[in-house]
Amino acid sequence: MAAELRLFCGADSLDALARELKRSGCRRAVVISGQSVGKSSAMNLLRDALGPLLAGQCTAVRSNSPVPAVEEAARGLAELGADAVIAVGGGSAAVTARAASILLAEKLPAQQLCTRRLPSGEFESPRLGAPKLPQFVVPTTPSTAFVKAGSAIHDPANGQRLALFDPKTRAKGIFLHPQFLASSPSDLVRSASLNTLSTAVEALESPRCDPISQAMLMHSLRLIAQHLHSESAQDIAGRENLVLAAVLCGRGGDQSGGGLASVLGHAIGHRSHVANGIVNAIVLAHTMRFNAPATRETSVRIADALRVTQEPGGSHHAKPTQAVEAIEALLLSVSVPRRLRDIGVAREDIAPIADAAMSDWFIGRNPRPVSSVDEVRAILEAAW
Repeated sequence: MAAELRLFCGADSLDALARELKRSGCRRAVVISGQSVGKSSAMNLLRDALGPLLAGQCTAVRSNSPVPAVEEAARGLAELGADAVIAVGGGSAAVTARAASILLAEKLPAQQLCTRRLPSGEFESPRLGAPKLPQFVVPTTPSTAFVKAGSAIHDPANGQRLALFDPKTRAKGIFLHPQFLASSPSDLVRSASLNTLSTAVEALESPRCDPISQAMLMHSLRLIAQHLHSESAQDIAGRENLVLAAVLCGRGGDQSGGGLASVLGHAIGHRSHVANGIVNAIVLAHTMRFNAPATRETSVRIADALRVTQEPGGSHHAKPTQAVEAIEALLLSVSVPRRLRDIGVAREDIAPIADAAMSDWFIGRNPRPVSSVDEVRAILEAAW
């Protein structure tokens, strides 16, 4: 069963946000955003719509949700007496808001609340039982993070990625307002959409992808292919469709999402300070080729979503190649770097990136088991 989610689009969506806060019994909502979003003219619309329901604003959000920013946001929620959280921005805003709510409620450091890798190689997530503040989201960019229960934050002290998981932090509502959607630079919209593309592909490759998830993911992929070039701030309808694609992907990939491209996006993005979507665009075709022996059947979904027709007399065994070629053709139509060296990754960085990848939660979800760090290094070498 899918968790409750209410989605509102249009110029009156902020009025719906005020109604949804009251519906949840909330009277002191706190906005969590980055500094640029916090200073935007669109924020005046939100303040006017919420009126006395807005208890305050915290602009602690930083790219990749570093632990100090999450801790700052948690302190802000406590000081303002928040009974609801409104994340305004992209994926980092949503993750920071959720993670801050977890720290506030559990009253423990993130390092004690995160998923851990056991000596056996399996992962263990602690149960986080404390009640959490209701979450609401006003997006500025497309992100699958808006509908997730997991919150991946980064510890700058050691470079580790800390995964916090709590279904009680899922968003209750998402509100797509034209002025907020128009506020993001085109490159951020492009990168976030590429991240959605990669996530949808990996979820469709997964053997855990059930028929309902498959339907959502395939339509997500179609919307991305149709609107990937909707970068202009004037193309609100295109940007709205990209956010809808991200929501569909986030919901559809809940049980099956995550794989090598996501793992490498996490490991490389943190070290190169390049957005995950750009990294994903570089490594995705390479990870798809690595997975091909295990995705002969599931890659049909990707080819079908992108309307790749099979030649007469062809067999399903040709489809993995068709899916990779279709993704490569789509990515070639976008102005992004093509190699890891083009985003500042040095050859000597490959070994530590591969080592970090082996400790990532998502690596266990890859459709083809990753048996050694050498396999990861080979993929990185090919993408370099």
